[in-house]
Amino acid sequence: MLFSEPVFVFLFLPVVLFLYVVLPQRLRNLLLTGASLFFYACGETKFVFILIASIILNYYFAIWISQTSGPRQSLILALGIMSDLSLLLYFKYANFFITSLNQCLMLAHVHHPLSYRLIVLPLGISFFTFHKISYKVDVFRGHALAKRNPLELALYILFFPQLIAGPIVRYNEIADAIGVEARVLNYQRLCRGIEIFIIGLGKKMLLANTVALPADQIFTVPTHQLTPALAWLGVACYTLQIYFDFAGYSDMAIGLACIFGFDFPTNFNYPYSADSVTDFWRRWHMSLSRWFRDYLYIPLGGNRVSLRRLYLNLLLVFLLCGLWHGAAWTFIVWGVYHGLFLVLERLFLGKLLIRLPRLVRHVYLLLVVMVGWVFFRAASLPYALHYLLAMFGLSRPEHYWYYPSLYLDKQIMLAIIVGAIGSTPFIPFMQHRLRGHLAQQQVEGIQPTATLIAATPPIETPTAETPVVYRFDQALALVRFSALLLSLLLSLLLVVAGTYNPFIYFRF
Repeated sequence: MLFSEPVFVFLFLPVVLFLYVVLPQRLRNLLLTGASLFFYACGETKFVFILIASIILNYYFAIWISQTSGPRQSLILALGIMSDLSLLLYFKYANFFITSLNQCLMLAHVHHPLSYRLIVLPLGISFFTFHKISYKVDVFRGHALAKRNPLELALYILFFPQLIAGPIVRYNEIADAIGVEARVLNYQRLCRGIEIFIIGLGKKMLLANTVALPADQIFTVPTHQLTPALAWLGVACYTLQIYFDFAGYSDMAIGLACIFGFDFPTNFNYPYSADSVTDFWRRWHMSLSRWFRDYLYIPLGGNRVSLRRLYLNLLLVFLLCGLWHGAAWTFIVWGVYHGLFLVLERLFLGKLLIRLPRLVRHVYLLLVVMVGWVFFRAASLPYALHYLLAMFGLSRPEHYWYYPSLYLDKQIMLAIIVGAIGSTPFIPFMQHRLRGHLAQQQVEGIQPTATLIAATPPIETPTAETPVVYRFDQALALVRFSALLLSLLLSLLLVVAGTYNPFIYFRF
């Protein structure tokens, strides 16, 4: 069940919210846990019992960890983590490892490959595996108490907004809210959650899905028929698609959690406005970056080790980051690629970049990221390499059957323009500057230009004594409300149309 499906928007969510409001407070956790199980079972019925068994196992592991100390406690933690990783390794990586081994055997002229059957990947297995590991580690470190109520642990892992594709929420970040008495349901929280959900739905339906069409089509064009312009158009569309697709899902998850009384961490902070790869990873999928930092990079020694070990740790972390995203060599190369740039920026590139104009640093970041997205999106490593050759004009197309205008219409061009602007903090920056300008003029006693405050009629009729900043805020609120309403109506039209719109991160 997708957040952008009619059955979720018009049936599941209203029914769950209605029951949440009318039921006694003591039953709300039971409702959310049951609704989350139903939500997951709609797509993965046969894996529900495996998930429940895993939660029960983690419940007892955490209690066991909390009741022991010393080397034995570390051993119990290691066993608990191994139990989680064993499921992940089997379902997500078994086929990949056997296929890679068979390829190596073929290169060694061994003509008896290992046989295997295709293993279906459960939805969201990477995300709820990370949740379970972080819970046990936090209990081990003393950052959280082991839950005695199994229902509360089940709610943490199963809570439907973040179950399938994150954001990755630490247990101690929402431990208080899991205790139902601490959750507050009020009008302000409801409105804020709905607003965030609408923004996320618009990102997905109006922007990500629109640019996904040319991206998907161009990445199926044979590489010997790709022109540089077409290749750049494809990766540009995918660059916008993956951002608005995943940021849109994260916003919807954060908004839904807010409605039910939970505060999830922000997952994106305008990553394409970064000016280095290091800065990019402070802004992109921030919950994942923090997870790898706190549960892998720091235990490996963090910044307290020798430089050689530090660089090795960075490469290892990003190799695993790439492998976490998918069981394919393209993802491994993508992870190592980003890790290499992080190492280079620590070695010398960061000092060089800081001397350059911000625009040059920004272009550098976009170029690095877009080249990386080619590996992330390509179906195979050879296709990715040939695609990059086409991007930089290092291969000559055999035929000119495909050209950019075939994939562009007014709707797609508008989505690219709006997406390019919306992926930067340009609009909030201009609002802040304009508001500051008006406030400064008012302090200095200067009559502001009429067009600055009268572009949109204010919600309330201002009097002569009304501060100009207040009038501006009222006008801005009306514009924001109108934009949200328009975005919601257009998004719901596409939802009702039932267009195929899976979230990219569902497969991870």
